[in-house]
Amino acid sequence: MKEKQIEMTTSAADSSPITETVKSKSLLTRREMLEITSMAGLSALTGIAPNAVAQAPQKRPRIACLVSYWGLPTSHADWIVNKLIDGYWWHGAHTPSRVDVVSVYLNQFDTSLLGQRVCKAKNIPIYKTVGEAVTLGGSELAVDGVVIVCEHGNYPTDLKGHWLLPRWWIYQQVIQVFERSKRSVPVFNDKHLSYNWDDAKWMFDKSRELSFPLTGGSSIPSYFRKPEIELAIDTPMTNSIVVGDAADEGAIFHCVDVLQAFVDRRKGGETGVKSVQSIRGPETWKWVERTPWAGNLLEAVRKNFELKPGYFQEGKQSNICIVEYNDGTNAAVISGRGVGWTYAGQIEGRKDPTIISMLGWPGPISQYHAANGHEHWITEMMLTRKEPFNAERLLLSTGIVNYYMDSNWENGHYSAVGRRIETPYMNMTYRSTHGPLFETGPRPPNTPYIRGFAS
Repeated sequence: MKEKQIEMTTSAADSSPITETVKSKSLLTRREMLEITSMAGLSALTGIAPNAVAQAPQKRPRIACLVSYWGLPTSHADWIVNKLIDGYWWHGAHTPSRVDVVSVYLNQFDTSLLGQRVCKAKNIPIYKTVGEAVTLGGSELAVDGVVIVCEHGNYPTDLKGHWLLPRWWIYQQVIQVFERSKRSVPVFNDKHLSYNWDDAKWMFDKSRELSFPLTGGSSIPSYFRKPEIELAIDTPMTNSIVVGDAADEGAIFHCVDVLQAFVDRRKGGETGVKSVQSIRGPETWKWVERTPWAGNLLEAVRKNFELKPGYFQEGKQSNICIVEYNDGTNAAVISGRGVGWTYAGQIEGRKDPTIISMLGWPGPISQYHAANGHEHWITEMMLTRKEPFNAERLLLSTGIVNYYMDSNWENGHYSAVGRRIETPYMNMTYRSTHGPLFETGPRPPNTPYIRGFAS
């Protein structure tokens, strides 16, 4: 069997990341290693409730799924809710569902025909309001967890390109029920919290005020990686980039959340974001040319994929999101196709950049298409009441994207070279302590949906 490399820190006294090679014949089988990795990741979850137990309770959590639109097999709702109902692919095998979806709310009901069919086949009631879905038609909270999936649907965009999806609108109605019921349950929010920083900060603050676990974000940080490594806690990184599709708000959020999932492992922990800037068009590459650290990292990615010189500069769309952190760490998201989502970072003591890619997005739309890591960690949070990663990461990723979208606009005028926006309010600090959260093992098969009717 091939040797598997896992990047880890051997002890609290050794803060430098090392690479340990595990040989299956002499030490552990691959299955044993995956089980250990899974348990390490679970035991290191960051939690709101310190006394939460890791083992699944006898009672299966009852989940309310609150959805903007569920009309196509490419809808995020179809990817996520179906796996919560019927199980998902994790560590190379089907994992049966460990939760019960007991209610659904469809914001754009008339066009969510697929969601209507699935709920009818699975005997899941669809409620007319958010409040009814989380109270099951009663007056107080009647579920054990809430899943909000507001990605897709017929919603407008504003001048800056923000897609005005009703994430906050749905979330605040859930909060009303929590406050009225004087108790709360874990909440998952797909993608970013909101297109608006004030909304997002309010959402985060409510989770702390009412003491409920909150998670969400992009599914890419928990997707398959090449190589299969996680950066050690307190990695002494200095500069980082992520290269990926950054065509619009939704796409660049994936890239930013991938970036934040790596950079918050740096030495000393997360210190918050000092500034954000957007540059679009040909000026993108002028900035890269005059910024050696970014140019060197981008060149390392190009060589890693054996692409021709100038490959990224020839892309149809050019844009960059520049992030400066309070501790002096520099980072950027650079638009680029053909490399999936690729992280490249400079780490002290290493000659060459560390490059980790999330590649091979699954092909045919099927039961296990996309986002299986999401469903696994949603389920774990519902069972343990522990966040799989710090919710502050989700808030920072949301804020970076929001101010990236704002950067090119000022007083009603657009500029390709956006203004540098200082963000003193994005000064939240935390330490990432979780273990590996990403998928490993064989890729999922092309398995038809377990719908209860012909797709």
